[in-house]
Amino acid sequence: MNKPTPLSQAVDRYLLHLESELGKSQLTVKNYAHQLKDFLNAVSVSSPTKIEKATIQQYKQHLHRFLDPITGKELTVRTKNHRLTVLRAFLRYLIQEEELNIYPPDRVLRFKEDPRQVKVLFAEELKRLLDAPDTTTLRGKRDKAILETFFSTGMRLSELASLSRKDLNFKTREISVRGKRGKVRVVFLSDAAVTAIECYMKARDDAASPLFVGFAKKDSVDRSLDASMKLSTGGEELRLTVRSIQNVVKRYALLAGIVTDPSPHTLRHSFATDLLRNGADLRSVQEMLGHKDLSTTQIYTHVTNPQLKEVHRKFHGKA
Repeated sequence: MNKPTPLSQAVDRYLLHLESELGKSQLTVKNYAHQLKDFLNAVSVSSPTKIEKATIQQYKQHLHRFLDPITGKELTVRTKNHRLTVLRAFLRYLIQEEELNIYPPDRVLRFKEDPRQVKVLFAEELKRLLDAPDTTTLRGKRDKAILETFFSTGMRLSELASLSRKDLNFKTREISVRGKRGKVRVVFLSDAAVTAIECYMKARDDAASPLFVGFAKKDSVDRSLDASMKLSTGGEELRLTVRSIQNVVKRYALLAGIVTDPSPHTLRHSFATDLLRNGADLRSVQEMLGHKDLSTTQIYTHVTNPQLKEVHRKFHGKA
């Protein structure tokens, strides 16, 4: 175990501040902890007051060279910028809460991003994906419920992973979701999502609190959970991880013959574009997605405006 340094101890205090003072979720704190640990390992300074321009350059170089241990791919520019945003927030905490005279966070400049590309599924691809799970098994019932919930609600991956049974209201067909910055919003379940979730819940034989749970490897027929873990902490040990849910989507995309490598976020994009193509207004979609700024939601408009296509058809090249 590495010996604590003034910088690593400052990170620990910041993580405690996020949870105890700012009320950030455990998932958010865990995410920040992972990224700041990466920063600690990448730079050669041991004190917050020693952070300087060269330190930031060293960390940026690390981000450029970093390869995902599973996929072997480089980080996207957006992911790199998110990590720089976390670092800036940490530096801001040190200045505001610990009153340290350190490197200014606004001098940690983000990388230039290309305009975001929105990956969505065609209607026939979406149908093949949603129909791919074998719902004669418990695992298939669960995975069908996961896919239908993603497309019905437009939830983020982390939001879906954190769902518990108590969060669902089948009477109103609503789910209260705590999203980014702790903001709570209401999302809605379609008929297909309600049917899939109810089918999955009826097939479960456990009392675990998480909505989506994993299954013990020793259970080859998918009938039960590991009994030794069921009640220890409400079954939190059984909650599906973010990575596991990502793998669920990828698995069924392969089974459905979809070559564009969709992710949970692809289903979120598909949810938004489906609403807009069918006449929903942008601000309503903004609320359902939990976007802070309308400009974030506007990335969908260039692929969802049927009126522009009709104008082009009606008026272009008539001379």
